[in-house]
Parts: sequence; structure tokens; C-alpha cells
Amino acid sequence: MPVPQFPPGFLWGASASAFQTEGAVDTDGKGPSGWDAFAARPGRIKDGTDTTRATGFHARYREDVALLAGLGADAFRFSISWPRVVPGGSGAVNADGLDFYDRLVDELCAHGITPAPTLYHWDTPLPLEEAGGWLDRDTAYRFAEYAGIVAERLADRVPMWITINEPAEVTLLGYALGEHAPGRTLLFDALPAAHHQLLAHGLAVRALRAAGADNIGAAFSHAPVWTAGDSDEDRFGAELYDTLTNWLFADPVLTGRYPDDGLAALMPGPVTDDLKVISTPLDWYGVNYYNPTLVGAPRPEALESYSGFTMPAGLPFGIREIEGYEKTGFGWPVVPEGLTEILTLLHRRYGDRLPPVHITENGCALAEPHADDRRIAYLESHLTALRAAMDAGVDVRGYFTWSLTDNVEWTEGASQRFGLVHIDYETLTRTPKASYGWYRELIRAQKSQIRAGERAYAQPSE
Repeated sequence: MPVPQFPPGFLWGASASAFQTEGAVDTDGKGPSGWDAFAARPGRIKDGTDTTRATGFHARYREDVALLAGLGADAFRFSISWPRVVPGGSGAVNADGLDFYDRLVDELCAHGITPAPTLYHWDTPLPLEEAGGWLDRDTAYRFAEYAGIVAERLADRVPMWITINEPAEVTLLGYALGEHAPGRTLLFDALPAAHHQLLAHGLAVRALRAAGADNIGAAFSHAPVWTAGDSDEDRFGAELYDTLTNWLFADPVLTGRYPDDGLAALMPGPVTDDLKVISTPLDWYGVNYYNPTLVGAPRPEALESYSGFTMPAGLPFGIREIEGYEKTGFGWPVVPEGLTEILTLLHRRYGDRLPPVHITENGCALAEPHADDRRIAYLESHLTALRAAMDAGVDVRGYFTWSLTDNVEWTEGASQRFGLVHIDYETLTRTPKASYGWYRELIRAQKSQIRAGERAYAQPSE
């Protein structure tokens, strides 16, 4: 299907993260992260991929920037490794670590590509993780200090900032279910991790601005929650899941309130005062979208549900499989209309409080290394759905596909490939896929049509 025309100034980009690509875990003074320690435990990386090597981005970043330039990408969303810059999480700054990101930013700027760094993409410095991680309020203040350090160095050349990525996944998978780092299984006792990440975000926004940075946003996962049945129990389960995965994070940031007084009462610290910090106004709002979730009443058995991970029995909701849709390599249903649905829902829920939106992640994992017609169809359908949301009134300013290259997909290792560029994990050779060429031609065509329209507009009338 042809992709509709997007407006002038629309930002076309691709994404990556430090843990998933950089490697070089003990190079140039980098300290260990909670994910480094978690991945080193036997069996945690299901296919045994060497996460200490990843895709070698630390050594080969110029090659990947050249691939971005070949795409014609306007922007690159990457992440800065907190333990590479501040190995202890606080205290001494690692100059070599900052120098790496300084070089990366310069390389991007030299190719006319906007650097869009994410300050936290799940790699908490190990000393902070061992001291409690996001369960400890102090981690939020240490994060703000780190944000200020990075901005002091890079704000003169970085015109777009992302504080945190997907706090819902960190809370649920890392602290509630134990499937991701740090591997805690606290269930609802994980809620302080949500609050402290939100506080860290608000403090970081203020620290960035104090250091001269602007155009600041954050990347939140959002997806429609569909109700699995008509019973009161089904509706309750779906509403609770919707609250925990969508509104627990968006409401505090955009309205200065938690979506439920009962949840607010479970949060630690001076919650009312914290919410004033958490709701520090943003310049834009990032949405990561992959697929809807079908939720109903709980079932007695454990269920395969959230991102393919097993949910324990005894929770007040149950996840159902969405039937009738093509599945990605992860088993996620391909539902492009879900992107239209969640964006219009955000627009209705928040109105003028919703700042301009960027799609900070969207993509699919497929096994095919080179012939990826299914990925092209996925991207086409989701961009068409994105344009439909914009036509319905949602102010969307940019799209970052996940991801530029294949990468270490957390506990799945190299088995799930999201990239426009294939990575040979033995040699680290980069090979553009068919979807890379498709995205390059899409960007070229979009910009060409805009230029043609501008030329036609500029022609004097007869």
C-alpha cells in the first residue's frame, strides 16, 4: 500500500539503545550495569548471545552513522549508558565515556543527522542497583545529577532529548515479574519503582533545562487494552491492566495526578510534592507502540502474556491471545489500527495537555535476515495508521522505527531481529535488508514531494 504524504518538517528517524548495541562493557572506564550483571547469570540470555560484545557499536559507530546517512534519516535516537559516564552511579565522572558520546554527536552532526539521546534505557549503574535501584528514592536524584553532567557537555549540539524509556516495562518486567534486570519478583510491591522513575524523569527535565538543554521529551510504551469478555470481572481486569500499563505513567506526567487515589496511596515519599516535579511541562511526548493487549478476568493457570513472558497466577487480570492477526517473530499480533486507536485515545484523554507527539519506537521482529517483505508491509501499514491519527487531529511530529540494526533483544539475545540492517553476530558485519532500501526510498519520496509542492507554490500565477 502506498504511504500517505506526511507534512513538511516531519522527522524521519531510527532508534537503538546502548546495552543492546554498544558492547565494550569494560572499555574506557565503563562501569557495570544492572543489565550486565543480570545477563551474566546462566540462562538469562536464552540463546547465549554475548551481550558484552552486542553489535560492536562502540567501536563501529561511524559505520552505523554512515548507514543512517545512507537512509537519509533526519534523526537518530540512541541511548547514553549511565555507567559509561558515571560508573558508580554518582561521584566521579568518566571522561573517556563522555568523550565517546561527544564523538558520536559530532559524527551525527557532520552528516546532518539530529542526535536524539535517551538518558536512561534500562542500564542502571550496578552500585545503585545493588543499593536498591529504582526502589530507592536516592536513585532519582543521582539520575538528575547524571542528566546535568551529560547536558553540560552536549547541549550545545543536541537539539532533542529523551529522559527515560518505558518505565512501565522496567517496573513490570524488572521489579514485579523478575523477567528482566534486576530480576525482582515483587508484584504490586514494585510500585515504588514506578514512582521513583517518574520522579527521576521530572528532576532530569529540570536539570537538563538548567544546563541549557531544550526540546525535551520521554518515551512511554502505549497500546490499546481490549476487554476479553462482557463480565464485570473481565471489565475490571482490563481496566486495571490499562491503568497499570498506560495511565500510571502518563497521568502523573501530563496531569500531575495518579489515575487512582488508591494507587497514589501506595506510592512512597511526599507524593503531592513529587507530582509537581513529575509534571514539569514537556516539549513533546514519545509513544512506543507495538500491539494491543487483550485482557479479562484472571485464570487459575499461569499465562503467556506480557511481551511473551509468563504472568504468575493470582493476579487480578488475565491475558488472552489476540486471534485473527498475523504474528511477528515474537508472537505479537500485527495490528496497525491499534496505533491509530491509542494515539486518538491519548488525544481525547489529555486534550491540550498532550504536547506534540513523536513515535519513538515502532517495528517488528522477524527471522528473515535479508528478504523481509513482511517488515516492509508492517512499516507501510503502521505509517498509514499513523497518518490516520494525524488526520483525526493528533499532532505527531516524527517517527523513529525500531531499530536501525538488529540488536541484542534483552533476554531473547540475537533471536529476535528488529533491524533494517542485518548483523552477523560472528563477524559483526552489517548488511542492509530490503526494508532499509524501502525506508530510504520512502524518506526520499516524502521529501521530494514536499520540495515539488514548495516549488509549485512558489511559481507566480499567470
